[in-house]
Amino acid sequence: MHDDGFKTTVLLPESTSTWSRRDFIKSVIASSVTVSGLSYFGAGCAQPLPAQSGGVERLLSLTVNGQVRRVDVAPHETLTQTLRYKLGLTGTKVGCDRAECGACTVLIDEVPHYACSTLTHRVRESDITTIEGVAEPDGTLHPVQQAFIDELGPQCGFCTPGQVMTAVALLRTNPSPTREEARAALCGNLCRCGAYDHYLNGVMRAAREA
Repeated sequence: MHDDGFKTTVLLPESTSTWSRRDFIKSVIASSVTVSGLSYFGAGCAQPLPAQSGGVERLLSLTVNGQVRRVDVAPHETLTQTLRYKLGLTGTKVGCDRAECGACTVLIDEVPHYACSTLTHRVRESDITTIEGVAEPDGTLHPVQQAFIDELGPQCGFCTPGQVMTAVALLRTNPSPTREEARAALCGNLCRCGAYDHYLNGVMRAAREA
């Protein structure tokens, strides 16, 4: 530093002045973004871990519509995911995906269940029936399916597979239900079109004609 009539400039080390605040804040923000990015992308980008001794077996044999199907199933996978995306049985619909609408109803050992809230690993030793397994092998419709058509039950049709599965289960255990019994059985299946009376008429018609 010297004074010869000109303005004197003092250059300080970057480490003491120019980096102190702005660069510190930048470094904090950058490190936070890096950490959050790793947590966000980590689950999707990570490679599956190899099977370990004592872990959950992923390759299962499922009995679906009378056929044994071998399928790779993750421990957290629901039956809806397995049926639709692994086995190609898309008749089982995904509606609410939280066990409220009944569009995903299937029969597990002849009992109706919401597939969206059933883990596939829990039913590995059960008999599973989906809407694809209700009709006869030659394509003849089940009496419930035919009765629903005759009574104009399906409107948009999205809830129809679940309605069919619930009605089939009902008539297997109670071939001659009253209308109130049929209404109670179908109460877990929501219809966005409001065709409830049409479906009830279909159940009663199938019971008469079976």
